[in-house]
Amino acid sequence: MINADQEEIARFEALAHRWWDTDGEFRALHDIQGPRVDYLKSRCQVAGRKVLDVGCGGGLVTEALHDLGASVTGIDAGERPLAVARLHALERGIDDEITYTASTPESFLAEGPGQFGVVTCLEMLEHVPDPPSTVQALAELAEPGGDVVLSTINRTPKAWAFAIVGAEYVLNVLPKGTHSYEKLIRPSELARACRDAGLVVADIAGMEYNPFTRRCRITRNLDVNYILHARKPRAEAPP
Repeated sequence: MINADQEEIARFEALAHRWWDTDGEFRALHDIQGPRVDYLKSRCQVAGRKVLDVGCGGGLVTEALHDLGASVTGIDAGERPLAVARLHALERGIDDEITYTASTPESFLAEGPGQFGVVTCLEMLEHVPDPPSTVQALAELAEPGGDVVLSTINRTPKAWAFAIVGAEYVLNVLPKGTHSYEKLIRPSELARACRDAGLVVADIAGMEYNPFTRRCRITRNLDVNYILHARKPRAEAPP
């Protein structure tokens, strides 16, 4: 089974040309970009490492990881967002420094497991049919001792009110239909998926986003958006 929802892919492909518009349909991603990157820097050594950005879309996080000094690969199931990502990298003159590939993490394992010092998967898990399968693949793609960073939305009444009703239908911060409540993931569920994949959860933090001020900050409130840092244990030395 290919762990990807074709309707979800089509929705993001239709909007791909708007990916880098800071005031467009993806403006919330631009607004939370700084705190997400700051969290990554505070939790992981990025510079000089081989990094995989899963569900990279138009390349917002991928380029940020490159700018931090990583050797970065971005993968996404949608061809149009990747075309936008490649074009944006070309415009910046860094197209030969970032690798973009159309793939799911499960399929990308064919390239070889354990390759990456850092694996990121931000704002994607709530869009796949089987999130634990994705987490398992992310864990396998990380090298022993590597870092895995995930972000998604909690399944709470507050998240439904803020992230779906408020953001999509009242304020139009996100396109209508971007999120489905039943696909949202509780932190306990994501932590369990990480443990089942052999990862050790190191930290979980909230991301509080104010759509009126367009400011986001990292907190300990996990009611709506949150970000999780896990590590893959190093292989034990033979006796």
